[in-house]
Amino acid sequence: MKKLSDTLKELGIDFRFPIIIKDARGNETYTEYSNRYYYRSEYDARGNETYFEDSDGYWNKCEYDARGNETYYENSDGVKRGTPRSQSCDGKVIEVDGKKYKLKEL
Repeated sequence: MKKLSDTLKELGIDFRFPIIIKDARGNETYTEYSNRYYYRSEYDARGNETYFEDSDGYWNKCEYDARGNETYYENSDGVKRGTPRSQSCDGKVIEVDGKKYKLKEL
């Protein structure tokens, strides 16, 4: 990923370190320091961090249920726990005899 400071320099925009960008909820989505270390995060609508990566190549991603409980976690070190939504039937809609049903994982 290209660092924000590189883009700002190319555009001739003056800036100071640390560069910190926050979303509308106040969550830090990007932070970069003068030593070139950066990290970025993504959040779901409830404010749970769903993705993190840093300039050292580490990353993790998480998924949460409606109550905010972590249901899936995976990171760049190969740690995995839970079942990703993409492999779950929860929330999927099926049709049987013309009627639609929404599946719920138990």
